[in-house]
Amino acid sequence: MYLKHRKRRSLSFTLLKAVRPRSTSPGILINDLLRDLGEKSFGWAMLLFSLINLLPLPPGTTLLTALPLMLIAGQMALGFEQLQLPKMIGRREVQRESLRRVVHKMRPISRRIERIIRPRMPWVFYPRNERLIGLWLLLVAFALFLPLPLSGWFPAISLLVSGFGLIERDGLVLVIGAIMGAASILITLLVATTLAIGAEAVI
Repeated sequence: MYLKHRKRRSLSFTLLKAVRPRSTSPGILINDLLRDLGEKSFGWAMLLFSLINLLPLPPGTTLLTALPLMLIAGQMALGFEQLQLPKMIGRREVQRESLRRVVHKMRPISRRIERIIRPRMPWVFYPRNERLIGLWLLLVAFALFLPLPLSGWFPAISLLVSGFGLIERDGLVLVIGAIMGAASILITLLVATTLAIGAEAVI
């Protein structure tokens, strides 16, 4: 239950606190990071893997890094009550410093969201509606999965916003993330069409 006088937490601060060094190891396991965040929920997992996809990665890496997001959205669509990550994903490491840098880089977006985010529009989280949103986010994650140049950033941002909405049970922010996802799918289609036309012209 949420109290009106509850002090709103900073999600960015919570994430930075979770990735701060506690040993000499530069990396941290996904499972350990989700545990330190306080819960193994769809929201935190979507937020975390969206940030991972915003790291400076080699071209084509989204073929791997987008898979967890597809899994998260897929489990939402299937009505899972709690996220179940395969061991091969949960035991992977992320670099603390790289993740810290991308969290700081995204602060202009996260600060704006944190100013307005609050529990509202609970009907969005009714099981049937949440499944439909999960199915839609699965399509957005698939757009991220496609190794197309200049298109991966947009789906990752929309999934990041959706993660904020899921964590705080803010239906409006979750819907905004889904709408941004529609725009990212359109951008992906435009990039794919442009590449197809270019390849046809060359042939």
